[in-house]
Amino acid sequence: MKRSFAIIALSILTLNAHAALNKWVDAEGKVHYSDTPPPDVATETVRNIAGKAKTDAPADHAPKSVAEREAEMRKAKQAKDEAAQKQAQKDAEAEAKKKNCAAARENAQALEQSPRIVTYDANGDRSFMDDAARAQRLEEARKTISSSCD
Repeated sequence: MKRSFAIIALSILTLNAHAALNKWVDAEGKVHYSDTPPPDVATETVRNIAGKAKTDAPADHAPKSVAEREAEMRKAKQAKDEAAQKQAQKDAEAEAKKKNCAAARENAQALEQSPRIVTYDANGDRSFMDDAARAQRLEEARKTISSSCD
């Protein structure tokens, strides 16, 4: 019984919430606010609690159809996938550059520290690298280091 009385009382009290809040300025320049506008005075609706006389939402705020939302989701997913592919490609390039740098440093270190370096030709014959070839390879290794290493 108490519960139904409380529900009835609350529903009666909320009937007043359907009124709009109007603002107007009288002849003396005073601003007045009221839920009922006076006759023969231009009023401005400040707040419309009940939603009466609401204008429709602009076209850009209209709810989108399911197909439009799915198309937007597909487009966003495609953009996300493309960004992930670009990032993976950048990561792969950075890793390759890092490996090239390490290999060039090892090559340069071997050329600088070893007194004699053995090379093999296409037939598998072994030969020793002369000083001119060694200097040329060391210069190439240093160029690779300067371009690959930051």
